[in-house]
Amino acid sequence: MYTYYVSVLYIVGTPIGNLGDITFRALETFKSVDVIACEDTRHTLQLLTHFEIRKPLVSCRSQNEQEASQKIIHLLDEGQTVAYASDAGTPGISDPGAVLVTSVRTAGHNVVPIPGPSAFITLVSVAGVGGKTLMFEGFLSPKPGRRRSRLRELMDTGYAFVLYESPFRIVKLLADIADIEYERHVVVGRELTKLHEEIVEGTATEVHADFAARNKILGEFVVFVSGNKKAQLLDENTDNIGRGRSR
Repeated sequence: MYTYYVSVLYIVGTPIGNLGDITFRALETFKSVDVIACEDTRHTLQLLTHFEIRKPLVSCRSQNEQEASQKIIHLLDEGQTVAYASDAGTPGISDPGAVLVTSVRTAGHNVVPIPGPSAFITLVSVAGVGGKTLMFEGFLSPKPGRRRSRLRELMDTGYAFVLYESPFRIVKLLADIADIEYERHVVVGRELTKLHEEIVEGTATEVHADFAARNKILGEFVVFVSGNKKAQLLDENTDNIGRGRSR
């Protein structure tokens, strides 16, 4: 059903929470390769055990990605196939993977994507706010000054953007957004695809007030900030022009 190659690195997207979101192709890839490299061997072992897959594991996290890349290249040089998975979602999207991909491709081996879940795309799909231009920023700096400075730059573009944030800084992030432009529409996804999934939307001020009033905040967060009206109108006009030319 699927075509597999010798000496190939497969970049595999894995569930961001709900194990039912794993793809058939991801499972077949894990079953077919010789070695599975991963961000956290303990985390990936749980995933593989759930699906009764047993393979040798190699650690490749952000702290050792350069060194681990050389080990993986050595395996590929020997003719083995390797799959890489981050802890959740798609590798390289605010997760390790980019250094590995570049190193493997530079060494002359093929890299094949096995698409899968992404918290970024998951939230955008239910944000309900249009716009042709969308920016992905991931995690901002934990330092207040740098965080606010980058937020201003993003909001000054006028376009929609998506951020990741921890439960320890989500209220501060929402406060900064509301302080810069309180009427921007914001959608926050907490624990997406998991048992306690929650999606909260409203103006920046409303969403900040919601989370600021909570006694305890847990989970992983994705934050969608809509573009302003001027940018949305520009996107719509550009899209209409493009459609007219294609007819």
